[in-house]
Amino acid sequence: MEPKFNFQNTKPVAVVAPTVSTKLEFTDYLGAIKVRWDIGRNNYRVNPGLYKVGKPNNQSDVLVSCNYKLSFDHLRKNLSGLNAWILVIDTKGVNVWCSAGKGTFGTLNLVKSIRENALDLMVSHRKIIVPQLAATGVAAHKVMELSGFSVIFGPVRASDIKPFIEAGYKATSPMRKMDFPFGERAKLIPVDLMYRKYALLGILIGIFFLSGLDKTGFLFSKMAGTCMCPLINILGAYVAGIVLAPLFLPWTPFRSFSMKGAFWGTVITLLIGLGFKTPLLEWITFLMINLSISSFMMMNFTGSSTFTSLSGVQKEMKVAVPLQLIFALLGIALFIVFKLLQP
Repeated sequence: MEPKFNFQNTKPVAVVAPTVSTKLEFTDYLGAIKVRWDIGRNNYRVNPGLYKVGKPNNQSDVLVSCNYKLSFDHLRKNLSGLNAWILVIDTKGVNVWCSAGKGTFGTLNLVKSIRENALDLMVSHRKIIVPQLAATGVAAHKVMELSGFSVIFGPVRASDIKPFIEAGYKATSPMRKMDFPFGERAKLIPVDLMYRKYALLGILIGIFFLSGLDKTGFLFSKMAGTCMCPLINILGAYVAGIVLAPLFLPWTPFRSFSMKGAFWGTVITLLIGLGFKTPLLEWITFLMINLSISSFMMMNFTGSSTFTSLSGVQKEMKVAVPLQLIFALLGIALFIVFKLLQP
């Protein structure tokens, strides 16, 4: 839901717009690598406000950005040779697409930023260039009504900004097309691998202890001797849902993401079972546990993909999450039974 603002209490501040370079430094690249691995990701942001690129004047273009530093850096590095203003709105450190869906990159927040930064005093024209991916959160007619600024939706990619401006703010069909190729999907894998690391660690510890179960209780020697196959299965399911399913997303059977994850969980379980010559009952327990893990982890990818919608994801979760929980509990129960049946 978009935040509410009392515009009567919104006062412009004395605007001192710092100049930012279009050339990224080593620290920027290092920060990007760290955030890709979920290190400091929640605090990777720039201060909201007005920034200069080059030597803008009152006729220069105004480009709007979120305050997620990775997005901000990607925009400024593509503005080399331009004199422009960048209006950074406070999206709580969230990227354009996600913040538009959450409402922080929304109409009222944009208008609030325009007023607070006295944009009408900084430029004589009345137009702002807003990322196309913010269109779900920004109502152009409302921005015009509340601020007097007309919204021009720019291209999908920041790399097309300069050709877009040079063409008189006209986008070609490729500039409007949002695709999600193999390389871009691969970029998202490290952060997803790290995102659930503590949950993964907890599951691995739990499976390690359960591996030592027999009729007499828990034996550490048995844990160490029989844990390898169960642990590899859990790790395999985790990788299946976070790496294999996203990488092969367009070619994986089924429409729902939960089923795509389950598919790769099944493949991994089959391969590991063949490698370890797993008994049938134990293999079934791993299959049920692995399906729940790989299915759930792949469903996390819905927020990163262009293949889904909010309503579709909500509908899928209502069915998938209870089934994932049931499969996980049944799999653990069968694993315990299998251990108790062992001589």
